[in-house]
Amino acid sequence: MQNMTMKQKTQQGFTLIELMIVVAIIGILASIALPAYQQYIAKAKFSEVILSSAGVKTAIEVCTQTEGDTRLCVITKDNSVKNAAAGAVGGDSVDTIVIAAASATTIKITVKPKATKGIVAADDYILDGVFDIGALTWSLNSSSGCITKAYCK
Repeated sequence: MQNMTMKQKTQQGFTLIELMIVVAIIGILASIALPAYQQYIAKAKFSEVILSSAGVKTAIEVCTQTEGDTRLCVITKDNSVKNAAAGAVGGDSVDTIVIAAASATTIKITVKPKATKGIVAADDYILDGVFDIGALTWSLNSSSGCITKAYCK
């Protein structure tokens, strides 16, 4: 009879210290996971900014192939580049898109995001285009604000 009562006492459950250790471990894991999740959300939101520039890039590429001069694409007769930029701004993520041609062979697209979900307007996305041998090549400008927060690569 005494053996039965001892077995019952040893199987009562977790002690307070064991429960406190579990809660502490969960708290530590949550403190690590929450900032990583917030960074993931901001990157996902910024991918919409990057994607919005795709239509503008395509319109500029077609215009440059047709006109042979990037400056003419900023003031093109058919407004295809301006229409693509206006369509990209209409979304939830993009505040403005500025297109500037410095010469006949270089053009720059600056996409300013709307301030939302950890993204600020200074996290701009700047693309440089160089027209050479019948093709337009794009590269990310090193002064893009999105580079410092690792939203774009």
